[in-house]
Amino acid sequence: MINVSNLSLRFGKRILFEDVNLKFTPGNCYGIIGANGAGKSTFLKIISGEVDPSTGSVAFTPGERMSVLSQDHYAFDEFTVLETVMMGNQELYKIMKEKDAIYMKEDFSDADGERAGELESLFAEMDGWNAESNAATLLSSLGIKEDLHYKLVSEIDGNQKVRVLLAQALFGKPDILILDEPTNDLDINTIAWLEDFLASYEAIVLVVSHDRHFLDAVCTHTVDIDFGKMTIYTGNYSFWYESSQLALKQRSDQNKKMEDKVKELQEFIRRFSANASKSKQATSRKKALDKINIDEIKPSNRKYPAIMFNTMNREPGDQTLQVEGLSKTVNGEVFFKDITFMINKGDKIAVLGPNSLVTTAFYDIITGRDTDFGGEFKWGITITPADMPIENAAFFEGKNDNLVDWLRDYTTNPEADEQFIRGFLGKMLFSGEEVMKKVSVLSGGEKMRCMFSRMMLQGANFLVFDEPTNHLDLESITALNNGMSDFKGSMLFTSRDHELTETVANRIIELTPKGIIDKLMTYDEYINSDVVKAQREEMYK
Repeated sequence: MINVSNLSLRFGKRILFEDVNLKFTPGNCYGIIGANGAGKSTFLKIISGEVDPSTGSVAFTPGERMSVLSQDHYAFDEFTVLETVMMGNQELYKIMKEKDAIYMKEDFSDADGERAGELESLFAEMDGWNAESNAATLLSSLGIKEDLHYKLVSEIDGNQKVRVLLAQALFGKPDILILDEPTNDLDINTIAWLEDFLASYEAIVLVVSHDRHFLDAVCTHTVDIDFGKMTIYTGNYSFWYESSQLALKQRSDQNKKMEDKVKELQEFIRRFSANASKSKQATSRKKALDKINIDEIKPSNRKYPAIMFNTMNREPGDQTLQVEGLSKTVNGEVFFKDITFMINKGDKIAVLGPNSLVTTAFYDIITGRDTDFGGEFKWGITITPADMPIENAAFFEGKNDNLVDWLRDYTTNPEADEQFIRGFLGKMLFSGEEVMKKVSVLSGGEKMRCMFSRMMLQGANFLVFDEPTNHLDLESITALNNGMSDFKGSMLFTSRDHELTETVANRIIELTPKGIIDKLMTYDEYINSDVVKAQREEMYK
C-alpha cells in the first residue's frame, strides 16, 4: 500500500499541486492524467524517491519492493541484456553478485562458506534459480530474440533498449510498479502483451501514458491532476473523460432539475458498468463502478482545442485518388511494390507498414515531396488535399514570424484579416498576446497545434496524416480523434494511437515488400483476423 499525506510541490511561486492525500492499494492500476506540465511524471518521481516534495510524505507498507521503468537508455550499456533485466530485482541481483564473488575466491575460508550458505538460502527463497529463465521469458515476450540475450545493451538498437528496460521493470513481480510512458516505441503485439500482463497484475501499478486504448485496457482507477489538486476516480480514462464532459454539460444547464441530473448520471454509470463486463478486469471494475457516488463526478478544468476540418472549400467528387503499381526502394531495400488501389468517396483509410520509414515514404510520394519512385498516382480534379507530415521542422526553420503572420502565409482567402487568422489560432488555444509569440520558440506540441490551424485554414476535402499524435497531450489527441471522426471527406492516415485508428478508419491498407493488403474493416477486426494474419505472414516471408 502507498499512503500519500499532505503532499505539495512548488517551483518558486508556481504550485503544481498541494495538500494531496491519496491511498493506492494492491490489485489496482492507477492512470495518472493531467494537462502538459501538470506534474504527472514529477509525481511518479516523488513516489519513487527521485524527487523530494515541498511538503508532505509518502509511506509504504514495510517490505514491499518497488520497480521503476528507467528512462536512461544508456545506464546499462556495459551489461548484458539478460543481466540488465535481472538487475530489476536489486536485492536478488546483489545476492547473486556476492555469491559469485565468494565462489571465485582462491582462498575460500570457513567464514566464506558460512556466508555462501546464507546467501544460497536467501537466493532460493527469492526463486533465484529461476531468475535467468524468467528474465529470458520476459524478454522473448517483449520481442527480444534469444540471440540478443547475451549481447551488451550497447550493441542493441534504441527500440530494443526500450523493451529491455521494460522487462527490467517487470522482472520479479514487484509490489509497486511505476511506469512512465511504457508503450513508447512498442509495436501492436507487444503493447497487447503488456496490456494482458498488467490487467491481471495483483500489485500496485502507477502509470502515465498518452495511449488512451492502453489506459482503458489496464487502469481500474484514474488519478486526475487538475485545479492544483489530485483526485482518484474509479474507472478507466474513457469513463473519466465522458463523465467529466457530462458533468460539464450539466453544470452549464442551469434549468435542469437536480433529480433529472442525478437520473442522467445514474444511467451513464449503468451504461459504463455494463460495458465494463467486456473488459479484461471485468468483475472488479464493474463492482467499483456500481458503487460510485454521484457527487464524485466533477467537471474537468482541462481545455480542449477545437480541431474541426469540415469547412471544405469545395465538395469532393467521386474520383478521389487512384494509385497504380506504386513502388519504392531505398538503398536496395524494397519498402513496398505493386501498390494499386482506388479510394472511394468518404473512405477513411489507416495505412500500415512494417515501420514508419515505409509509411512516410508513401506519404512523401502522394504529396509530391518525393519524385523518385515507380508506378503512378492521380488525384481527382475536384480534390484539394492537405497533409500533416511526420516532420514539420521545415515549416518553422529560419522563420522569425509571429503566429499570426506565419499562419497568414497559408490562407488562400485574400480578405483574411488578423481577426480571421486569430480565430483559427484561438481554436488551438492560442489567445491574447500568445499569438504574437515567435514561431522559432514554440515547443513540439505548440508547433503541432499550429500545423492543425494550417490544415483547418486550407479548407481541404481530402486529408493526409502521418503520425499526427506526436507531441500531443491527451486533450489534443482526444480533440483530433473527434475532428477526424467528424470529417466528411476522404482521408489517409497512420497513427500509433490505437483508439484513434479503431474509431476513425473504415478501411485498412498495409504496404509490404510483396504488395498490398487491402481490407474493408475496422482496425481491431484487422489485427484479430486469422485470414489477415495468414496473409501478413505470407507477405513478410
